[in-house]
Amino acid sequence: MLIMRYEELTGRVQTLARLPDRQSAERAVRATLETLAERIPDGLSDHMAAQLPSEAADPMRRVVASHEASPEQRAHRRDHGERFDLTGFAGRIAWRARTSEEEAIREASAIFEVLDSAVSPELMEKLYHALPGDIRELLPEARAFEERRTREER
Repeated sequence: MLIMRYEELTGRVQTLARLPDRQSAERAVRATLETLAERIPDGLSDHMAAQLPSEAADPMRRVVASHEASPEQRAHRRDHGERFDLTGFAGRIAWRARTSEEEAIREASAIFEVLDSAVSPELMEKLYHALPGDIRELLPEARAFEERRTREER
């Protein structure tokens, strides 16, 4: 699998989120990926970072590294992320990106759309299952997964 170039990733985020410039897209990417890394298990965060360009992976790795400050903490990697809902997710992104919560949700949704084409489908499915329902709704895979499940139940 080829890793998407950072310029392509931020350019697509800028377009999808209707952001005025590349710096706004970069700020949104950093804020969203740092917040996502706090919410999901360390292992999943590591796997996602490995499939992203280094500039996008760094915010995720920084969060994981901060959880592993000492040898004792490294031995106890998080098997699940911090517990917060969509309101907490949007609030953290908004604070980091210096934007409103409404804009944070729109930007996060655009970033998840780009991630869907930047990382493997298996990884997106794992991400889907690692997030609570309200945050999961921002994922493009969530819509497709729910549609497939509804058809299978019929």
